[in-house]
Amino acid sequence: MASFTVYKGSKDGIVVKSSATKPQLTGDKVLMKITASGLCGTDLHYLDQDVVLGHEGVGIVEEVGPDAKYLKKGDRVGFGYEHDSCGHCRECLTGNETYCADRAIYGTEKVDQGSFSSYAVVRESFLHEIPEGMSDIDAAPLQCAGATVFAALRAHDTQPTETVGVIGLGGLGHMAVQFAAKMGNRVVVLSGSDRKREEAMRLGAHEFVVTKGKDKLEVSSPLDRLLVTTSAQPDWEHLMPIMAPGSAVYLMSVASGNLEVPYMPLVLNGIAVQGSLVASRILHRQMLAFAALHGIKPITEVFPMTEEGIREAIGRLERGDIHLRAVLTAV
Repeated sequence: MASFTVYKGSKDGIVVKSSATKPQLTGDKVLMKITASGLCGTDLHYLDQDVVLGHEGVGIVEEVGPDAKYLKKGDRVGFGYEHDSCGHCRECLTGNETYCADRAIYGTEKVDQGSFSSYAVVRESFLHEIPEGMSDIDAAPLQCAGATVFAALRAHDTQPTETVGVIGLGGLGHMAVQFAAKMGNRVVVLSGSDRKREEAMRLGAHEFVVTKGKDKLEVSSPLDRLLVTTSAQPDWEHLMPIMAPGSAVYLMSVASGNLEVPYMPLVLNGIAVQGSLVASRILHRQMLAFAALHGIKPITEVFPMTEEGIREAIGRLERGDIHLRAVLTAV
């Protein structure tokens, strides 16, 4: 195999089919055949860029480089947002390599491989083995959506006695509800309308709060953690009164502009606002094991990984017409 199929963004904002030359497998690089890829909202930001799209890849190892020690042909693996880091800085040495100044993350000039393709080459150190019994379709969205919300809960030492709020029941939110519930937390979902109440409760929520048209929000227990999984900023004036003293707000999605939060409630109640990127490798692997143990799965719609299939999935995502998560599968 001298080359393989990839799907890239273009200056017109339309996904186009292209080809990539198979690079030499130096060091611990691994060639994997992509079997499934999640479609993430972040992918929409790169539709007008000349990059291989996708960062929720799952597939089968086909070949390993000379320094690969742990993976072998036939192993099932996945990769997410980060592909490399320096390995020597304070962040890398403390298991926080996602914040390494020399990191290689999706959409940057340091990453030329994506999951919207027939094959990908990724360092062994940044590939994660998929647990037995977990399907490729279920595993794909976990590589970013699942890992991102799991990391926010685990990295900041969420306790099972706490109440966790989740704003939005979309691709990220429906994963956050499941993880928080299985961790033993009381889970409160906040949503604009009552439309998703039944699904939220089925996924493990204990309480559902409609926010639109309310002058005041009421919850049975103040929120110790609040995961904001929507791109649009919520009404912070309404949210501050339901936050517990010493609580924290975690920003999960990508949004432009400035964050404007009422100043005094933060000071008077010791509330923190915490940015959170994606999972470090240790948290990513813990997430996969936890999801497999507790049967946590994304709710997905499946599309073929063809030019037409990708365009359809993206169009529906842009229109808000995907039910929670889209997955592309190899044809």
